[in-house]
Amino acid sequence: MTTQTNSSSGSCCGSCGSGATVDAEGVGVTTTYKVTGMTCGHCESSISQEISALDGVTAVKAVAKTGEVTVTSAAPLEEAAVRAAVDEAGYELVGRA
Repeated sequence: MTTQTNSSSGSCCGSCGSGATVDAEGVGVTTTYKVTGMTCGHCESSISQEISALDGVTAVKAVAKTGEVTVTSAAPLEEAAVRAAVDEAGYELVGRA
């Protein structure tokens, strides 16, 4: 995992802030999480990179504007593992959206 340092504003660059469901084809689980501190595309990329490294993750979509991160995985993920990945990226997992 990589290390990300945020400025005091909670942003990575300072210049730019649910339940699980099985997908329609039954080939994965999609869960949306709320994350604080994302403000730009770099933030989205950092979080996506860290969560993508978790075993079983097949897709990640982070949206800074809404603070939501949607994760698709082969099986349900342990929230503690997702929290650790988000923490590693330098942000805070609030919970499921």
